[in-house]
Amino acid sequence: QVQLVESGGGLVQAGGSLRLSCVLSGKFSRFTAMGWYRQVPGEQRELVATITRGGSINYGDFVKGRFTIAGDNAKKMVALQMNSLEPEDTAVYYCYAILGPDSSDYWGQGTQVTVSS
Repeated sequence: QVQLVESGGGLVQAGGSLRLSCVLSGKFSRFTAMGWYRQVPGEQRELVATITRGGSINYGDFVKGRFTIAGDNAKKMVALQMNSLEPEDTAVYYCYAILGPDSSDYWGQGTQVTVSS
């Protein structure tokens, strides 16, 4: 059974930093990419950052150089360093992975990030 376990969310003041981590476990035949989405209640889930097994990275437009994603293929882990956080970054952050020959997506439970003004 595939599991994605997130850690590192919490409460921080505007301008502060947080680091999210996600570890992938379980059996799967192919690992294509991992990354993060976020969601505010009542809104669609939006891409934060993604990194492929080969190291290609993509960020959501709102990131503007504030966040950095890093992956460790051997440890099946992805981390998101978030700096210069703004109240607008308040959301539940979900780790995801694209696995298997059919590129199925798997999701973690989510971790709350709250940025106070």
